[in-house]
Amino acid sequence: QVQLVESGGGLVQAGGSLRLSCAAAGNTRSINAIGWYRQAPGKKRELVATIATSGNTNYADSVKGRFTIARDNAKNTVYLQMNSLKPEDTAVYYCNAQTGSVTLATNYWGQGTQVTVDS
Repeated sequence: QVQLVESGGGLVQAGGSLRLSCAAAGNTRSINAIGWYRQAPGKKRELVATIATSGNTNYADSVKGRFTIARDNAKNTVYLQMNSLKPEDTAVYYCNAQTGSVTLATNYWGQGTQVTVDS
């Protein structure tokens, strides 16, 4: 089991920055990849950015060049630095951790943190 706790959301003006944090606890050694998804009202949950144990990162096209994902293995924490925020970035951001194999993965989710970008 893996537990995830997010923090760092809030209200920011367009063009501003926020940093989200996600602290993982439990069987963190089993995590293969960890990252962020978001869900805006009336929309499906979508990938924002992930980082694998190898350090490889993956970003949604909509955030490339603006968001940066990083992990601190000693603290079992992953960060999402969000710059040049836009109103369309407004959503609930969820931390996700994946364990197991590619064909039989288990996903764990945090409770979510609200990010609101005011135009």
